[in-house]
Amino acid sequence: MSMKKQFRTLAQPYYWVNILMALSYLLAKKTKLICSIVFRHAGDDMCELDSRENEILFFLLIVIMIRSRKTGSVNMINYLSSSFLYTKVANAILWAYSDFRYGLTFLLLCIFVGMLLPEPTYKGPEHITYFRTIQAFEDELAENKRINWLVCFYTVWNPNCVNFAPIFAELSAEYNADNLKFGKFDIGRFPEIGQKYRISDSSLSRQLPTVILFKNGKEVERHPKVDARGKLLKFFFSADNVRASFDLNNLYKQCVEDTLKQSKPQQQIMNSTSTNAATKKTQ
Repeated sequence: MSMKKQFRTLAQPYYWVNILMALSYLLAKKTKLICSIVFRHAGDDMCELDSRENEILFFLLIVIMIRSRKTGSVNMINYLSSSFLYTKVANAILWAYSDFRYGLTFLLLCIFVGMLLPEPTYKGPEHITYFRTIQAFEDELAENKRINWLVCFYTVWNPNCVNFAPIFAELSAEYNADNLKFGKFDIGRFPEIGQKYRISDSSLSRQLPTVILFKNGKEVERHPKVDARGKLLKFFFSADNVRASFDLNNLYKQCVEDTLKQSKPQQQIMNSTSTNAATKKTQ
């Protein structure tokens, strides 16, 4: 995502309202007018952060850095999206530390904002088939084995899956071809599909999302993958990583070439039929 596009995304109310909420305690402390009204019960040093408040903020920073690295957040929007939950929790603790009533008010505000301003979803073009049963997908694989399928296994509640959803949608629009298709399985709603393809849907699972490439009806590549010792290898689901790991550029080129090769004999047959028909009319 380009910086211009990221800043355009940040202009949406969901992001700037949540940014204000994430900075609410610091802004209240460092704005003298607000501080003198809100924290007047705290004494002479009311506008200074004490040791406990500094510890909470420092711990918040560490948590955000660790969680962002684990989720593979690689741009500003992903960093913000993955940090909003932790910043809200930290601010609720800080406000409650100052005054229990402030903490309760902040929590109610978080609930209200969450209902009024849900996180924006991807609204661009996509070419994705959403499967609900194993049988429907296996029927697709068996019906035409020349079609390559790139399939994402996800859950709607996992932050990694949420961050990857627009990336997968953009890739589906970019690489869509007659014999290269994109599909998705919600293994949160249909756990038997996760069991079939050995993907855990637990809250602690590090396999979400999982993307599998099927060729000739069989799995040929998946990420994240498991090494020979049974250890799950970390994989960052950025657009560039997915392109490189599944070699999408060459795969798309090959699919287009195969489509052209198959269309040429059919065109020749049609031309030959037209020529024969014209010859008969002349005779």
